[in-house]
Amino acid sequence: MQSTHFLQKAAPLTFRRFSRKGYALHACLGREVRIGVLTAAMLATAAPALEARNMAEADTLRPTEAADAGSLDEAVVQASRAPLQAAVAARLVTTLQRQDLAAAGVTTLNDVLKLAAGVDVRQRGAFGMQTDISIDGGTFDQMALLINGISVTNPQTGHNAADFPIDIADIDRVEVLRGAASRLYGSQAFSGAVNIVTRRGGSPLEVNLQGGSYGTALASARTALRLAPTFTTTLSAGYRRSDGAVENSAFEGWKAYLTGHYADASFSLDAQAGITANDFGANTFYSAAYPNQWEATRRYIVAVKAQTNGTVHVQPQASWIRSTDHFQLVHHSDFGENFHRTDVATAGVNAWTDWCLGRTAIGTEMRQEEIYSTNLGYPLDESQQFAIPGAGGRQYTRHAERTNVSYFAEHNVVLDGWTLSAGVMAQRNSATSRHFGFYPGVDLSFRPGGGWRLFASWNRSMRLPSFTDLWYKSPTQQGNVGLRPEKCSAFRLGTAWGTTGVQMEAQVHYERCTDMIDWVMYAADDIYHATAFRADRVGASLTARLDFDALWQTRTPLRQLRIDYAWLCQHRLAGEAYYKSNYAQEYLRHKLTAALTHRLPGHLTATWTLRLQDREGGYVRYAGGQNTGRLVPYGTYALLDGRIAWEQPKYTLFVEGTNLTAKRYYDLGNVRQPGFMLMGGVRLSL
Repeated sequence: MQSTHFLQKAAPLTFRRFSRKGYALHACLGREVRIGVLTAAMLATAAPALEARNMAEADTLRPTEAADAGSLDEAVVQASRAPLQAAVAARLVTTLQRQDLAAAGVTTLNDVLKLAAGVDVRQRGAFGMQTDISIDGGTFDQMALLINGISVTNPQTGHNAADFPIDIADIDRVEVLRGAASRLYGSQAFSGAVNIVTRRGGSPLEVNLQGGSYGTALASARTALRLAPTFTTTLSAGYRRSDGAVENSAFEGWKAYLTGHYADASFSLDAQAGITANDFGANTFYSAAYPNQWEATRRYIVAVKAQTNGTVHVQPQASWIRSTDHFQLVHHSDFGENFHRTDVATAGVNAWTDWCLGRTAIGTEMRQEEIYSTNLGYPLDESQQFAIPGAGGRQYTRHAERTNVSYFAEHNVVLDGWTLSAGVMAQRNSATSRHFGFYPGVDLSFRPGGGWRLFASWNRSMRLPSFTDLWYKSPTQQGNVGLRPEKCSAFRLGTAWGTTGVQMEAQVHYERCTDMIDWVMYAADDIYHATAFRADRVGASLTARLDFDALWQTRTPLRQLRIDYAWLCQHRLAGEAYYKSNYAQEYLRHKLTAALTHRLPGHLTATWTLRLQDREGGYVRYAGGQNTGRLVPYGTYALLDGRIAWEQPKYTLFVEGTNLTAKRYYDLGNVRQPGFMLMGGVRLSL
């Protein structure tokens, strides 16, 4: 299949000799480079970029294309407002490629992110349902989730962040940007961002069928078609259901996702649309005092992004997302029942150009957030209330809206082995202030040679309270309309080193945060209250990856080994004394992940994944639905997963065991996680 790229290439540039002028690198940014004469020094510099590019695209290129080294451009990562290739980006982005996902045998995005250092994935159920995702000690509300650069973050709550229409077969790569990123992605990216980049190509038909423990069944299909030389499209759909691996966690849901891509010499256009529908038992979602909670969510996504090619690249984009949420504190009862409908409309434009002093980008974005609810927002006049579809005459009685306007400016300089990226976001929200707040940042990278890259950055970020933070009220929780936007100054140092078959990354960070939002209990028998505090965070992480076939230049019994470790400490500097934190203080102090893939006789391949986690905080123990008054620490636990697959060009048969040692543990209050689970299935490519 012909390889395609998100950014249209400019006219090829031919090098016949090299100079040491600073502007030489600017001339080739984002352009195809043809080499006439290469020196030994230039070959040494180009080799790591060639290796990274070949690894990223090997699964989609024909053999002749994979071997063609005539084009040295590599994947563009979302680490700046102006697009830069990964090899010269000023900020370190952890990228999980499609072949990494295939080797690990993951079936959901949650499983993907469990492999990444610094990313915390907490599940109330199994198989990706009811998942909270956070980065480097932040909460699930403090990270931005994007699909092809389009934010799908829900201002109602981050609890359902992973409720999106992408199937694992749609994913080309997952980019994890850790640390404050407001000047890149807006106010949602307080502690980092996860950008899912989808595939444009693939087989005419791909089918995935799975089944196993607890009556679990998953089925999905995907097709990719080239309808014209300039237009491609993909369509995927999936269904899943389970009786639930833990008490009150049964679920049923489906999703569909459609994309279209048009590109010619002067213009490109990308469109995407998706829908998800999930009904599930919401095990202890708001309190263990109510063990029979239930929830149904629906999400609709439509987005379009275009780009012109020329001296000035203009990139307009627009999106609309509707999310509906029906929650019952007691299933089949109106006690504690809530209905919510959230609409988010976003329009923006980003423009960038190259000139003698570097690459400059400017942009603006307007984001309109609106919610109708029976619980969240200000009371509606009776004349403004309207019926909730399918709710038996119930009406939306409350409403809130806010408009967020942001302006962005950024300049990038690439000089020999250096890259400097500096920018600022100016932001004003109609619900918080009439004045603009400014959130600057500076990223610097240095490439001394020998495969090394060094990084340093300072960025400020902010996040608006969610509608749940402000207004939610139930028998177990109380929001706080007086909450102010969270703010953070983040410092980060990092290094990356790569050579044939070996890649390593290391990072350290320090963050000073104010007006941080948490939900706390002031006594053992209290409900949760939304409050604010001030804190310092410091952390470190290390990632190492070995590709044994590339390392030893031959087919070996061992295929790949990946090791990730992250450490974090958060010091609460100011805030009300509390008995228990429900979110902000329940971070992972230690997380170690090791994944080994090796060959077995025939076409068999095995993957073993070990996860060791030590979580801060604890939970109030409930017995028979009653509060015992005991605060139990989460502590440390280790999990071992295994997968064996029979791989053929057109199909893969696999069986996988989760939690092979049947360890029973708690990762969320009073939700005893399941023991051993067994799944099996087949993936077909026709």
